[in-house]
Amino acid sequence: MSALRNQRPPVLPTDQEAALARVSSRTLAACIGQGASARLRVVDGNDEIEVPVAALRMLVDILANMAEGNAISIVPIHAELTTQQAADFLGVSRPHVVALIERGELMHHKAGTHRRIYFKDVVAFREHRLTQGKAALDALAEQAQKLGMGY
Repeated sequence: MSALRNQRPPVLPTDQEAALARVSSRTLAACIGQGASARLRVVDGNDEIEVPVAALRMLVDILANMAEGNAISIVPIHAELTTQQAADFLGVSRPHVVALIERGELMHHKAGTHRRIYFKDVVAFREHRLTQGKAALDALAEQAQKLGMGY
């Protein structure tokens, strides 16, 4: 079963939410220590909770994105994506994702007759492609410099 199926769709923050997120992200970022966890006090009660610092850093990132007006969605790394969900994440068409799978460039598994792709594999594919693209651009820039093209 897809971990994304039960998620609420991302919603763009309102202007008020973005402004509050901007202040909150800066305040929280300034409070994060170097330890493995941090203790937070909930103002509406007397409770203190201990939270992993990694979770607080994620919260800072979420708030910073909200401050920029971005909708946020959290996807577990082991979530199973449909080919359409993978295509949406990669910014390509579903038929292109299917072609990548058929060429063996993108790992997948079958859930019955349907192709499913782990989110971690989609992220790894994207990172690999970005690395390849950067290497190609570096090679082109080096070639342009050797040819004296002014780049």
